Amino acid sequence: MKTLVPIVLVVGLLITFSSAFTVNEREQVIITQFGEPVGEAITEAGIHFKTPFVQDVRRFERRILEWDGDANEIVTKDKKTIFVDTTARWRIKDPLKFLKTANNENSAQSRLDDILDGATRRYISENNLIEAVRATDREFTAEDEIEAFASERSEEDRISFGRDQLIESILSSCQSDVDELGIELVDVRIRRIDYSAKVRTSVQKRMIAERNQIAQRYRSEGIGRAAELEGEKKKKLKEIESESYRQAEVIRGEADAEATRIYAEAYGDDPEFYAFHKTLETYREALVGGDTTLVLSTKSELLKYLQGTE
Repeated sequence: MKTLVPIVLVVGLLITFSSAFTVNEREQVIITQFGEPVGEAITEAGIHFKTPFVQDVRRFERRILEWDGDANEIVTKDKKTIFVDTTARWRIKDPLKFLKTANNENSAQSRLDDILDGATRRYISENNLIEAVRATDREFTAEDEIEAFASERSEEDRISFGRDQLIESILSSCQSDVDELGIELVDVRIRRIDYSAKVRTSVQKRMIAERNQIAQRYRSEGIGRAAELEGEKKKKLKEIESESYRQAEVIRGEADAEATRIYAEAYGDDPEFYAFHKTLETYREALVGGDTTLVLSTKSELLKYLQGTE
């Protein structure tokens, strides 16, 4: 009897440890019996119990998981060959359905490869390249340095769908497929779009041509502005010269008037002396130097200062 008690205790402990299990906040659990699920998913963290030796615990992530697809070569609607690298985030929303359909994460990743890659290929190939590259058809601005090309874009460059709607369409089309797996797609993103060698060369040439046009536009604007400034400078210079000439003439006229006034006051005090002085100036201008011959009458007033005086 004494030996039976320890055996019972050991068996009881084994049964307890075999039946008890814990669930943390990061996981959700399905109880299986002989491989078949029993009951609903256990999502509440804490200690739980199962039938020992008969039932097993299958644990699944509650956290958001990442799917990373391979870069796929796709031909767009406008015949551009590109490589598209897509990524997505997903989570297990129905562990019971997930166990029955996908069974484990590796299998789910493989199913997502088929679903997401197929949807990405379909929507990319049904649209022009620009739809996957740009989100909106907004007009370019001068800050973008490509305003000159906003009005020159062809119809193929006009966006009717856009990258955001393209991604939303891929997400929506895949949601019903992954729902059958007990999975919820949180989001889908195009990580990278790379051109094939042929398309890359064409794009590079176009970018170079666009940048050259931008540079030429700025050069033309600079030359025009320089000509405008040069014209403004010449106009301003002429205005300054005209104003200076006007002021010089005003000052010269005022000086001549002042000189005349001074002369008038000076000579007004002695008219005889003024007449004598003016006559001498006339002699100097008419007789001194040159080959001038002057014939005058002896009664001329001009000779009265040259005639002898008694």
